[in-house]
Amino acid sequence: MKDKPQGILDRGKENMSTLRKVALGTAGVGAGVGTIILGKLFLKEDRHARMTEEHIEKVKKGLIKRPKDELRTRPQQLASLKSDQFDVLVIGGGATGSGCALDSVSRGLKTAMIELDDFASGTTSRSTKLIHGGVRYLQKAIMRLDYEQYCMVKEALHERANLLDIAPHLSFPLPIMLPVYKWWQVPYFWAGIKAYDLVSGDECLKPSYYLSKQRALELFPMLKRDKLKGAIVYYDGSHNDSRMCLSIAISAARMGATVANHTRALALIKDEQGQITGVRMRDELTGEEWETKAKCVVNATGPFTDSIRKMDNPGSKDICCPSMGVHIMLPDYYSPESMGLLDPATSDGRVIFFLPWLGVTIAGTTDTPCDVTHSPSPSESDIQFILNEVKNYLTPDIEVRRGDVLSAWSGIRPLVKDPNKEDTQSLVRNHVIHVSDSKLVTIAGGKWTTYRSMAQETLDAAVKACQLEPQRDSQTDGLILEGGHTWTPTQFIRLVQDVGFDSQVAQHLSETYGDRAFNVAKYATITGKRWPIVGNRLHDEYPYIAAEVRYAVIHEYAATAVDVVSKRLRLSFLNVQAAEEALPKIVDIMGQELNWSKAEKQKQIDQAINFLKAEMGKDVNKAIKDAIPISLSKQEISDYVKRFNALDYDKKGFVSVNDIRKWLKMMSAIKTGAVSHSRFAHMTDSMDDLTYGQKMERSGGGL
Repeated sequence: MKDKPQGILDRGKENMSTLRKVALGTAGVGAGVGTIILGKLFLKEDRHARMTEEHIEKVKKGLIKRPKDELRTRPQQLASLKSDQFDVLVIGGGATGSGCALDSVSRGLKTAMIELDDFASGTTSRSTKLIHGGVRYLQKAIMRLDYEQYCMVKEALHERANLLDIAPHLSFPLPIMLPVYKWWQVPYFWAGIKAYDLVSGDECLKPSYYLSKQRALELFPMLKRDKLKGAIVYYDGSHNDSRMCLSIAISAARMGATVANHTRALALIKDEQGQITGVRMRDELTGEEWETKAKCVVNATGPFTDSIRKMDNPGSKDICCPSMGVHIMLPDYYSPESMGLLDPATSDGRVIFFLPWLGVTIAGTTDTPCDVTHSPSPSESDIQFILNEVKNYLTPDIEVRRGDVLSAWSGIRPLVKDPNKEDTQSLVRNHVIHVSDSKLVTIAGGKWTTYRSMAQETLDAAVKACQLEPQRDSQTDGLILEGGHTWTPTQFIRLVQDVGFDSQVAQHLSETYGDRAFNVAKYATITGKRWPIVGNRLHDEYPYIAAEVRYAVIHEYAATAVDVVSKRLRLSFLNVQAAEEALPKIVDIMGQELNWSKAEKQKQIDQAINFLKAEMGKDVNKAIKDAIPISLSKQEISDYVKRFNALDYDKKGFVSVNDIRKWLKMMSAIKTGAVSHSRFAHMTDSMDDLTYGQKMERSGGGL
């Protein structure tokens, strides 16, 4: 944490005092003014409102060009690690590590980055998907006149605007509603949110506004109507987190950085004076080991910060205090397409977000202490907590069911203590940069939104500590990321008209790959249908196509089935059942590109299924189901066995979809009188009638 001169602190406190007065003054007129600014609120939200006319015009005139298509393959990247010497070597391929690599190479420093698993495999891909300034931190800053916290919010708001600008295809402004159930909350929430707008300044995405009860229910009809007084709506950003991280890493690679996933740091190499001169590492896919020389090593490993620090000094005290955050996915009908919801005060004081994301609804997060692990798993109690909180805010017309949970996952938030201070008991609110005696530069803490500014500060510290000689200052503020250079919101129409994708697939490709979507299209195969002409889907319910798997392997360093199903396609996060069903197709395509044997294909499927079970919630409540005792009589068991055998046509030991289809045809024949006697007729006589809505416990492939 950087110390501020006393003069700046004094002026900052004066500014904070003024801001507090403005906020409190606004509160008095908040409810009244809010009703005046409703004119344009009920038009469909523009997902890409920050895509300026000036930028679009430059794209049309060819004034903005994207980097060339050349990109080194993973074997070529590994060859560079084995032979080259680097100015900066970053350990960790999440948002912070990738940001450090991009910042370093933008300064003209020879840069490398390694990641034990896959890029964005840890906390980075398991976020709430928000790009935000921290409205709760601003509240504390105003009420406590805390200038440090105010600066943190101000910085995050700038980074929010920057991230929306440099990756417009992956990010967009999202309105978030705060329901109001007590009249005194209206001026209170209004003041806080208007202060948020005020601090955003010119980088305010859209002004916040007040909604009457009627208008709030028009925009969010799922809300509980009883006692609702109205709502406050403010704007933050949303993004596709793992794809964003991948864009940062590939942008660094295109600028000349050497990046390698599935590469483990085994040990730090030191000279006779005890100064770090490199890293011994291993390719986790082949087992090959080697040493890579570097003038500076940056530790950006998130929750695993302390493991690298102990490589440097076994006596180092732990500074990471891991906290588990669980999220669940629910079907799209749980929320509007373009409106989120914030519950600022849950039953136990935690904040819950309820957001639309990639066609489904994401709900979370929890915040509980945990151990550091490479395979964090959600717990049933956390899932039930989120479901109960969701239930408190939705109308009783919607039954919130455990079976509607499409997937569940947990991420480890790396809260940290500051090793630069004697008092190590208190957690820092932002991030910490620490340089050890042997010149290991550690960056820990922080949040997704501020990855770029964190990386810039880290490289500033690295340049100073290791006496590096950059060719220029950091260039990352405003640096457009992979896919964003020539992308426009209407690009997907060209994919429909010029290539022959259906609209849903075209929009998905455009908003996932940006201006690289046409490169993906080159790998698309003909469907054999009248329409769409190309784009064979991996799963009927989702717009992911086979071409994306090939592109992921050839151009995005995907090396395992888990890499594709979780970080490249996001299918495991959206619907764990659908991910399992798509696995055979994914593995077959990867096998063709990577020359996998039959045994390797099966190994990849097994590993991916284990990942889905352990980390994506597929088996999270299996133990509870297994623990339910069977309390049926012998006669009842015998009856149910007979019913099962009647459906099992071929005596396979299980009932297939075809068996059900044959049974339904037979039922139709019985109903119309085409068949007057059948074993099915006798069987259905003893079956209970299925009342509408009575026994359907899940939908959309829920767990």
